[in-house]
Amino acid sequence: MLRSLVVAAAAAALVMGGLGAGVAQAESAPGCSSTVQIGSTAYIKFQGQDIASVKQFKGCDKNWAYIYAWESFRQRGLHWFLSTAVDVNPGPNAVYEGGQDKIHSPIEVWSAGTDTLSDCTAGYGMISVIGYDNFSAWTDTRC
Repeated sequence: MLRSLVVAAAAAALVMGGLGAGVAQAESAPGCSSTVQIGSTAYIKFQGQDIASVKQFKGCDKNWAYIYAWESFRQRGLHWFLSTAVDVNPGPNAVYEGGQDKIHSPIEVWSAGTDTLSDCTAGYGMISVIGYDNFSAWTDTRC
């Protein structure tokens, strides 16, 4: 009994402490409550660690890109800004639509919804860590 209580308490502490956490829980774009994720989640690395998630969603007849800065990164005391957009026709002829930026160390950013459901798209996200560089990732392409 005591052993199972200790194991349960340790597991709860890991979850509450954020160990292994980081995947954003957002599922609704601003102004659209019926979005669903399409494709895989991409991860942005900084100094060898995952620090942000990038996702692509569809809903309300639009595509949306999303970026989320992980709590483990946010607790490091650095400053950053986030950018996200829908990458239309990824590759050399790519066009970024719906781009949104936030400064002052935001937790998450949604792109504007884009009328690109009939195009091949990927979610794009970038985190600019002040004093370091820009780090970005793209989800897989969905057609």
